[in-house]
Amino acid sequence: MSNLLLIFFTASEILLLAIVLFFFLRLRKSEELVSELQAKQEDFVRRLQFNTQLESELVATFEQRQNELLSINEELESKAEELRKLVKLAGEYCKSPQMMREIILNGHRSGKSTMQLAKATGLSSEEVELIIDRA
Repeated sequence: MSNLLLIFFTASEILLLAIVLFFFLRLRKSEELVSELQAKQEDFVRRLQFNTQLESELVATFEQRQNELLSINEELESKAEELRKLVKLAGEYCKSPQMMREIILNGHRSGKSTMQLAKATGLSSEEVELIIDRA
């Protein structure tokens, strides 16, 4: 009976050893899986950080360009206002009596008729003739 007990304990010890070995192999496989997941997670975090940095650079560049565009727009508005003033002055200058007189006299010297000069200046033909006669 003692031999039978010894065989029983030896068999159970071998069985327990096999079970421990099986759990050890499973544990090792789980550790490899966890290591792989950690590596993928670290790679994912690095990519997220890169994307975040890229996005913040894009936002900063966008804000800078927006500010530049606002400054250019303000410049254009001031130039447009200056041009409006110049056009207004040019219009007033063109309608001035001295300018009209110069236009009529130069046109008369170049051989234009009084009717053509009247149309060009917006005056009547009598007014054009009076200006030509006074010169």
